[in-house]
Amino acid sequence: MNIPRSFSLAAQYVLDQWIPPALRDTKWVMGGLMRIVLGRNARHYLDFKNQAFALSDPEFADVYCQINDASPLQGETDLNERCAEKILENLRGATVLEAGCGRGYLAGRMARTHEVTATDIVLDESAVARYPDVDFTAANVEALPFPDRSFDTVVCTHTLEHVQNLQQAIGELRRVARERVIIVVPRQRPYKYGFNLHIHFFPYTWSLQGYLGYRENAVICNLGDWYYHEDVEQLTPDPTGSAGNNENVRIASARQPA
Repeated sequence: MNIPRSFSLAAQYVLDQWIPPALRDTKWVMGGLMRIVLGRNARHYLDFKNQAFALSDPEFADVYCQINDASPLQGETDLNERCAEKILENLRGATVLEAGCGRGYLAGRMARTHEVTATDIVLDESAVARYPDVDFTAANVEALPFPDRSFDTVVCTHTLEHVQNLQQAIGELRRVARERVIIVVPRQRPYKYGFNLHIHFFPYTWSLQGYLGYRENAVICNLGDWYYHEDVEQLTPDPTGSAGNNENVRIASARQPA
């Protein structure tokens, strides 16, 4: 079902803002609603947050295979158009990695003007067929199978809210980026039950900065969801030698991003 992100955002707003927290976090209220909408797939959503961090990588991936995008709020892409346009305007260089490509919508758009590699923990075979100009690779964002500084721009949208090890995932995005990292995450309050498999939440600017770290010249703005980008420009020696295969670690650009 091709449901626009604007509708998804509106539905999420009603759930999170209009239903009192005492009811919103109650299983008998949300469980009943989720069973009506999701049918037998509701059990995966109801129990996921309690189990997510204890699952092995294959078990974690299997959950996504089983639900098969069962949420009625799932459309062709989780991106709203404002975020998509902002990303396209701010790509740097010739090569792009999209980590967490979903159905391939953004990868396909970026491939019109850039050389694009796209990864996801579970690849959508229809996307592979639909976007022949994109190089698809099955991979977990927490362990990207690419050398340091492999891509001019690294894009990650609506993915970090799903990962088990958030700091590891952010470190991997920065490790393989040569010029810029672009991130989009939902602006959503944390609740125990929801029509998604999110396990990290970013309701405020500082919620996101707390994980990414503060960078003076990074761009972060509310476009319905949070849009963020930071530049990679300088290299500085890493005395601990902990920056993967590269003996250097990257720091944010000192110039004002576009």
